[in-house]
Amino acid sequence: MVLSEKYEMLRKNFRNFAETEFTKEIQDRLDATGEFDEELYAKMAKYGFTGVKIPREYGGQGADTLTYMIMGEEFARVMPVATIYVNTPNSLGAGPILMCGTEEQKQAILPDVAAGKKHIVFALTEPGAGSDAGSMQTYAVEDGDDYIINGRKCFISGAPFADYAVVYAKTDRTQKGSKGISMFIVDMKTPGISTGKPEAKMGIGGYPTSDISFDNVRVNKKWLLGPKDKGFQTALKTLNGGRLGVAAQSLGLAQGCLEEAIKYSKERVQFGRPICKNQAVSFAIAEMATEIEAARCMVYTAAQEMDAGVKDNYIKCAMCKYYAAEMANRVAYKALQIFGGYGYIKEYKIERMYRDARIFSIYEGTSQVQQMVISGALLH
Repeated sequence: MVLSEKYEMLRKNFRNFAETEFTKEIQDRLDATGEFDEELYAKMAKYGFTGVKIPREYGGQGADTLTYMIMGEEFARVMPVATIYVNTPNSLGAGPILMCGTEEQKQAILPDVAAGKKHIVFALTEPGAGSDAGSMQTYAVEDGDDYIINGRKCFISGAPFADYAVVYAKTDRTQKGSKGISMFIVDMKTPGISTGKPEAKMGIGGYPTSDISFDNVRVNKKWLLGPKDKGFQTALKTLNGGRLGVAAQSLGLAQGCLEEAIKYSKERVQFGRPICKNQAVSFAIAEMATEIEAARCMVYTAAQEMDAGVKDNYIKCAMCKYYAAEMANRVAYKALQIFGGYGYIKEYKIERMYRDARIFSIYEGTSQVQQMVISGALLH
């Protein structure tokens, strides 16, 4: 795909920021501590990255989806977790509010989110309702001017430091499955809310993930987001864009792995010559590069189709997420194999990238869920 000068300039800007700000020192620290870096987030906000997809009238940049994809790709090429820093406010956090929020809700929440002053998270998953989110047990009952929420969410990225959460809860427990679910914008400082200890994760260190518990949490009815009992449809639409974001993240990590492998294979000498001269290594690099380019074409096309309002774009997004996530894992594996024993040592960047890649085929819908979406659309 030939990109216009505008997009190539944007890519250059995103890449320059990533290569300048995502230092090895920061990456090592975040991987070791798992703590969120507010200073780095503030720098991202300063350049408008935290609101790149949020419309200008709400303090964002109003950029299109392709710009968003390129940003995610370039950030993940250097530091995959950094992509989550900008994905959450632009996609899962702001997405439901942009889709069906009232003007009052948008004005109250989005400007601070776009400016990086407030953090908002997406609270859908539960201990017994992961891929089958319609089986959620969290519920909300009306009480005067409020709803009272009880339940527990898990694996909520950003929960430990969030200011707001878009919370999904059953408001009609007589309906089965995904029916009868509503959305709420919840202030995380509301009495009755608590977060668990951040999970010790395999990868993506630097963006804490934890449970959120709700014990008789009162939320005023003005913070009901969208139509009552119709929230799950918005969740699916939000995840549609989120899956495309994960595809871009996968693409960027794979590109970074390829570059690391190429560089190392030229420097590493065995049997009197660089290992890149061995056919097994050179062919592996050829396979990696080809798969990456295929994923890039898929992701960019799906992004443009999303902005154009192409019908059934959700199928393309599922395909992108499925292919790019699995591709990133294959590429990370081959890249680490090229490093041999050194790839297993934490001193080398490829070790962390290998661990980071594993989450792509799990979060925002496992690869198997994407296969269900794709096959279901084709065989209905």
